[in-house]
Amino acid sequence: MASRGDRQDRAAGPPDGVRGLTAAEAARRAADGRSNDVPVRASRGVWQIVRGNVFTRINAMVAVLFAVIAVVGPVQDGLFALVIVFNTLIGIVQELRAKRTLDRLAIVNAARPRVLRDGAVAAVTPQEIVLDDVIALGQGEQVPVDGDVVAATALEIDESLLTGESDPVLKRPGDTVMSGSFVVAGTGYFRATRVGRNAYAARLAEEAGRFSLVTSELRAGVDRILRFITWALFPIGGLLVFSQLVLGGQVTIEEPAGGGGLPGPLADALRGMVAALVSMVPEGLVLLISIAFAVGVVRLGRRQCLVQELPAIEGLARVDIVATDKTGTLTENGMRLAGFRDLGGGRVEDARVEREVLAALAAADPSPNASMAAIAEACPDAPDWAVLAPAPFSSARKWSGASFATPEGERHWVLGAADVLAAPGAPEAAEAARLAAQGLRVLLLARAAERVDSPGAPGRVVPVSLVVLDQRLRADAAPTLRYFAEQEVAVKVVSGDHPAAVGAVARQLELPGGGSPADARSLPEDEAGLGAAVERTTAFGRVGPERKRDMVRALRRRGHTVAMTGDGVNDVLALKEADVGVAMGSGSPASRAVAQIVLLDDRFATLPAVVAEGRRVIGNIERVANLFLTKTVYSMTMASVVGVLAVAYPFFPRHATLINAVTFGIPSFFLALAPNVERARPGFVARTLRLAVPSGLISGFAAITTYLLVLDGASVPALTDRTAVVITLCATTLWVLLLVARPFVWWKAVLVAAMVGLLLTALLTPVGRAFFALDVSDPAKVGTALVVAAVAAALITVVRVVDDRFVRARRDRAEAAGGESAADPEADPAAV
Repeated sequence: MASRGDRQDRAAGPPDGVRGLTAAEAARRAADGRSNDVPVRASRGVWQIVRGNVFTRINAMVAVLFAVIAVVGPVQDGLFALVIVFNTLIGIVQELRAKRTLDRLAIVNAARPRVLRDGAVAAVTPQEIVLDDVIALGQGEQVPVDGDVVAATALEIDESLLTGESDPVLKRPGDTVMSGSFVVAGTGYFRATRVGRNAYAARLAEEAGRFSLVTSELRAGVDRILRFITWALFPIGGLLVFSQLVLGGQVTIEEPAGGGGLPGPLADALRGMVAALVSMVPEGLVLLISIAFAVGVVRLGRRQCLVQELPAIEGLARVDIVATDKTGTLTENGMRLAGFRDLGGGRVEDARVEREVLAALAAADPSPNASMAAIAEACPDAPDWAVLAPAPFSSARKWSGASFATPEGERHWVLGAADVLAAPGAPEAAEAARLAAQGLRVLLLARAAERVDSPGAPGRVVPVSLVVLDQRLRADAAPTLRYFAEQEVAVKVVSGDHPAAVGAVARQLELPGGGSPADARSLPEDEAGLGAAVERTTAFGRVGPERKRDMVRALRRRGHTVAMTGDGVNDVLALKEADVGVAMGSGSPASRAVAQIVLLDDRFATLPAVVAEGRRVIGNIERVANLFLTKTVYSMTMASVVGVLAVAYPFFPRHATLINAVTFGIPSFFLALAPNVERARPGFVARTLRLAVPSGLISGFAAITTYLLVLDGASVPALTDRTAVVITLCATTLWVLLLVARPFVWWKAVLVAAMVGLLLTALLTPVGRAFFALDVSDPAKVGTALVVAAVAAALITVVRVVDDRFVRARRDRAEAAGGESAADPEADPAAV
């Protein structure tokens, strides 16, 4: 008898006639530039990060306005330009932190191809592969470079990610393999013919792994708003200068002593224009989006969670369905051979013969899965049978096997799903289903009528016994599922196991609806019917790789945001199709390569923290976007009205700096990093504008009302007039801040109180009044400002209450009609 270890050692070595490079030959090729010189991770370099944070649309707007103030003065009015410095420095620091975290985790997650060097197989980094290297392939591994097969044992490769062809392709010596494809069954060796950027999928892999804030609904919406603001600056700025110079709105200006700067009507007009346009620019919004994403990446990195594509964070915030595999996710990877159920076939008289056959099958499998590994551990002593033809396990066919030359002659053995190998309605299938309903994994050991590598394999089979395996539930699976239920996220268990086994696990985990599993083979073929069936059902068995992908696609077509978790090659297609693919760190290299998020610690319990982080990021960005766009709207309103009325603009640029800082700028920084568990929904731009536009219009008209009341027909505003407008706008927008900051907790109250304190410091202290050009010496004007602000705050509150009730009623009607996503216009991004 040969031991399992001996058989594995022989299987791991190269086949006869296959020669790889020597270390010296590989070194010469590397020195000649014939190596696989793709970057370890396509992350942005330091210079790219600096350039990306300095040369932004926001910085360009602010820089132009500062250039105007640099010419006309005084220096206090250029204070807003510090935004460029802060935005740039904070953005660079945060992105460098995120880059460092991601690159460190990427090294942990990196695949290690196996190459034949000096006659032995050794693991190397993908960058160490050189032209003409001979590379070993096993189940679940991804092909790192292009090449030609030199040896193969039932080698099946899935090229669907490259060609769209869903069926695995059987590869024989001489056939071509392409980088980016992955092995679903068998083993083999191939010689590298194209490496580095010449390989078929090199450019695709670079882009897929790039750390960048690529297109997402959130960023696309913000960019659309910024483009509109950019074009609006020109006509509004021109109107202000024209009205104040030509229409007589501003001939001279009351400037405090020592103010400095270029005197004259043109300088005054430009200063007023800058004050108006600075407030229109949401200078902190893009910064806070970058910070929120980067901090999210760092936080997840501390939980051993690698975010390979940043938009995945946004997708997590919108997830309403989590589709998860069973084995390795809800149950532990390790299994234990629990025993046999003899079926009386194949002249088996006792368990010793069964163990002998199973040991031979395990020894013939060079890349065993979890079930075969458990069998190999329990049956270590394999007979010295020559392997005539192996058939490694495939998720598509649901069985593995081997043909042996035994002392009794040629024998063909298969091991796999009982309901696949046995005839419909056979007793062994019924017994297997009964055992599976107890939460056990059951495989059928049978003799096949023909060689396992023949086109018609396995042919007619003679059942011999049922092999029973124990699978243990993960201790953290049940609490994780309860979390998702509390967060109104539906969980769908999709597994290749028997439906009864899937249902048993779902029942043990108390998954709602899990006690009635469905056989995926009986689900409707059409997409609409499949989507409806998957929505209704919680647990599914006998789900093949293509079927799993089709189920995810059908759910997405019905308006759901789907996160798919998995660890095997059978999950790759579904991971790629899902809105967010989540792979386990110990899973196959192929599954890790296509997933947007990798849980390096293999803990399904990490997923709630990942989802919560996504919700925090996106929910807070939407919250602060309300603040910044309210500011933009009231600034546009004031500038337009002032231009039409041909009166002097009520603010100096320093006034705008003070208002922006205490009402939006400083508070939004804290709000962007606050806890937030509300699930995000599509329609970010429409929803944000629906709340920001009314608040901005009311605030802008309130400021103009105060201005006209205190100005009282005068042609030149006094500092007391300007201060009254500052008070109205600050009071009104602080009220908007209170509404946006809901729900209230102690630190939010402290934050708002601190902002009120900063405003009072500027209004009431001599230093503050001198620096910001404020004057509160006229109680009547201050009283007018507060009364107008109170009326404006009441109107904003009414608008918010009515809007909340309208949205709630519409959502209730949508749910009653059978689905929020289908009936709620708010959920339609096209509503913008």
